[in-house]
Amino acid sequence: MNLALWIAAGLLAAVALTGGISKTFVPKEKLAAVHGGGWTEDAGVGFVKTLGLFELLAVLGLILPVVVDIAPVLVPVTAVCWVLLMVGAMVTHGRRGESKFVALNLTYLALAAFIAWGRFGPESFTG
Repeated sequence: MNLALWIAAGLLAAVALTGGISKTFVPKEKLAAVHGGGWTEDAGVGFVKTLGLFELLAVLGLILPVVVDIAPVLVPVTAVCWVLLMVGAMVTHGRRGESKFVALNLTYLALAAFIAWGRFGPESFTG
């Protein structure tokens, strides 16, 4: 179970890193032109960059607290925050009729929920 949770955290961190870098450092116009990036047309630059920063923080929150052994409870807290972020992403893509992206966000949500459940519960770092 611990290995599965680490794999899930690693996968989610990779997703967050990719999304975070693109939203933070790629111009909004370029993001809007990419498949699945059309939602950025309706969002302000600051909002998109803030989402990118949240995703970059999620990378740190999923891995770093355990590695440095400081506040490991932040791992499942970060996973819960990711669940909330994915709910917002699913609503946004759903409103745009982008069902493929809703399904993809649901997959990421499920990974985050698994991490939150596992790290708050049976494989807690504090136990």
